[in-house]
Amino acid sequence: MSETREIRDRELRGRDLGTVRFRGGGFEPAGRRWASWLAFAAIILLWQAASSVGLLSPVAMPSPLAVVNALHDLAASGKLGNHLGQSLYRIGLGWLIGTAAGLAIGLAMGIFSVARAIGIPVTAALFPIPKIALLPLFILWFGIGEPSKVATIALGVFFPTVISAYSAVDNVPRNLIRMGQSFGVPAPAIVAKIVLPGAMPGILAGFRISSSIALILVVAAEMIGAEYGIGAFILAAGNLMQTDQLVAGVVMLSLLGLAISLVLGRIERRVLRWR
Repeated sequence: MSETREIRDRELRGRDLGTVRFRGGGFEPAGRRWASWLAFAAIILLWQAASSVGLLSPVAMPSPLAVVNALHDLAASGKLGNHLGQSLYRIGLGWLIGTAAGLAIGLAMGIFSVARAIGIPVTAALFPIPKIALLPLFILWFGIGEPSKVATIALGVFFPTVISAYSAVDNVPRNLIRMGQSFGVPAPAIVAKIVLPGAMPGILAGFRISSSIALILVVAAEMIGAEYGIGAFILAAGNLMQTDQLVAGVVMLSLLGLAISLVLGRIERRVLRWR
């Protein structure tokens, strides 16, 4: 009887183990693009419905149709391309300068002890300073033209890139580096084949943060001293109480940020294909 009971228990345990589902997905993200489009559509429909029934004042908050008409008028007149082109030029140039300098300093801080000892306190002291507060000083140094705006954006991008690059390098597993050293791999090869690939996810995540900061700073800089640009357009529309054009400018900023995020997402998928 005992042997029969043991055999039966083994069969039941085997049957139970066979029905257990695999739960080792590792939090791998699954594509749910329909959810984002559905959320955007729901927000726009609720916004339009509230405007149609009079819950939202057309002066305080114009309807989506009024915003679309304002964007159409701006595109037809050529102002949309002019403002957008100026802002893109400033963002692109400032972001490239700040990112290149930030990567150089951040990687040096992550690899060399002397650079880390110097860079950490300097970054901690200068990073909290609001970069837009330095724009008047940059205007005195570089004039009221493009260099002062580009310098503001570059400085704002520089410090987040330094921190993300340094942190990403510092988080690379030391065992991998020690393994390369134990096999006699030269230091430049260790940096190129172990440190940089391991730090790349953190560096690319920093790019998303720095691009958002660049977008914020370009709007602030254009509001202070610019004739063309999205920030200058929003400021002018607000002064004239043209709320439909003001919201249209905000929508332009949102679409620009979304486009930058999509571009960076494609770069991440291509660069981090090995993951």
